Amino acid sequence: MTTAAPAATRSRWILATICLTQLMIVLDSTIVSIALPSAQDALQMSDGVRQWVITAYVLPFGALLLAGGRISGIVGHPRALVWGLAGFAVASALAGSAPNAPALIAGRALQGCCAALLAPAALALLATIFAEGRERGRAFAAFAAVSAAGSAIGLIAGGLLTEYAGWRWCLFINLVIVPIGLFGARALPRGERLTGGRFPAATEVLLSVASVVTVVAGFSAGASHGWADPHTLILLLAGGALLAAFVVVERRSRDPLVPPRIVAHRRRGGALLTVFLLQLALFGCYLFMTYFTQTVLGYSPVRAGLVLVVTSVGAVAGAVVAGLLPGRVSTWVITAPGLLALGAGILILSRARADTPDVFLLYLLPAQILAGMGLGSVLTPLTSEVTAGTDSAGSGVASGLYNAVQQVGAAVGTALFNTVATSTTAALLIGPDTDAPTRNEATVTGYATALIVAAGVVLGAVVVAWTTGRPDHRSVGT
Repeated sequence: MTTAAPAATRSRWILATICLTQLMIVLDSTIVSIALPSAQDALQMSDGVRQWVITAYVLPFGALLLAGGRISGIVGHPRALVWGLAGFAVASALAGSAPNAPALIAGRALQGCCAALLAPAALALLATIFAEGRERGRAFAAFAAVSAAGSAIGLIAGGLLTEYAGWRWCLFINLVIVPIGLFGARALPRGERLTGGRFPAATEVLLSVASVVTVVAGFSAGASHGWADPHTLILLLAGGALLAAFVVVERRSRDPLVPPRIVAHRRRGGALLTVFLLQLALFGCYLFMTYFTQTVLGYSPVRAGLVLVVTSVGAVAGAVVAGLLPGRVSTWVITAPGLLALGAGILILSRARADTPDVFLLYLLPAQILAGMGLGSVLTPLTSEVTAGTDSAGSGVASGLYNAVQQVGAAVGTALFNTVATSTTAALLIGPDTDAPTRNEATVTGYATALIVAAGVVLGAVVVAWTTGRPDHRSVGT
């Protein structure tokens, strides 16, 4: 009894620390968005420079995740988490006290670099510390709930902090979070170090970073300049060539950055592909909600953020339910219904119009409940599946891949659904004057079309989950 109680208390501290770290990482992807207009006025940023406050965090975060996962496995995941937290605090202090736009962007870029080490370390610790069964299910449910709710929490916190404390507190808030995380990190196991591993070669890191950045830039250029634009085509072709070069180098390496056994595993590879499609579809939903609530319905940023709380509550509920099922049913038995619920929520959302009476109660509320519960129930088993059966080194690489796939999926989804929405809107506005809708109506129809495409992507994810998630004899030591 006396031994079990301290062990249980330590496990709770570890889980709380990991979830707090994940919350901070996800929160910083959105919390600054609400503060951007105030920061732009204070630092006299142009519209072209303003977007880099967001991009400077997202790009290094996504591009360095593979290297971050590998380094975390080499130095030890507890040590990587502590280093990442300390670096994140320094970066947040620099960005929050920035006297000008370049200093703010530099601080955000450093935040992204630290997040690329923190994210795989946190997920790898979750995978290696919590055993199979009920304890693992509860731990991954909590992690999935935080991951799903973090974006909405960031929007709400960003609005409240900007309105009542000033935009710099959207960055300084991390100076409150990090000490709590460092205190909780004292419960992590000490002395873990991977023997015989080497730091990734510069060529591998450069190719992985260049391929991710170029592919993301290509999709972003396609959304803003058109897919036939020479600039877009050059970036996409260059990204494809760099990715092919990375695969060739990895196949020839004796100690590759991403060992083939990590991605060749059927269930793990299927989980990664499902996560990619899930993130891709979600951003069609987020784009519509952001536009519809603020621009069409006239909600304030704080009120728009509060609307998304419904999604967060649904996600927490879905994650809790899914956390009770691992070990009892196959992964695809959980993910397929969850994905179908998410797709149904997206389809309901596509029917929302500004002139619909009780649009919130009839469309937004049920859509968010379904989408939230689906998202939470899907993230729990998928996150666990990606890291299941891996050793300490493999869990770091798998965790880096999981987070990298999420970032790339979000970037591709943003570009894809922006393109679908804007092209649909443009086609409607050039119709005959007598039949042409208003710009607002055309824009809402454009986003509704994008949502229907997103629902189709979710259906594709259902097929992937069903095909790859069936039980098999999982290989050991991957």
